[in-house]
Amino acid sequence: MFSSKKKPQPGIEQTKLATLIAQDITITGDLEYADGLRLDGRVHGNVSGKPGTKTLLVLSERGAIEGNVHGYDIVVNGRIEGDVIADHFVELQANAHVVGNIYYQQLQMDCGASVDGKLTKRDPGSSSDSADMQSLLLDSPQFEVLPRE
Repeated sequence: MFSSKKKPQPGIEQTKLATLIAQDITITGDLEYADGLRLDGRVHGNVSGKPGTKTLLVLSERGAIEGNVHGYDIVVNGRIEGDVIADHFVELQANAHVVGNIYYQQLQMDCGASVDGKLTKRDPGSSSDSADMQSLLLDSPQFEVLPRE
């Protein structure tokens, strides 16, 4: 009568944070990480998890990325100016501000978070073509966001 299969619970699968980039650090250029990365500083370039691995990116309220972001699980509480692609899960916390499109399988968005772009749900089987989508996003032109007057 009841199925013995349990439905997968939404949320972060990778919990290990192996690397910290402190708030007084600015990196210019593309950044690739494995395992987990907590980013309190700024990156002017694309940020991507190592292809084929279950990575975790945590962007704190003090952190900012000007470039496209790709990873398995992504938690945002800072600012991203660029597209975001998650192979699994995206969490937008209360201070998150994304100027760009977000591609996700699972999404959690807290009150106060904002997205200036489109939210697009990906099929669970689409993570196999994540390299194609990553190259598409990383090759897309960057844009400049001007401050409001």
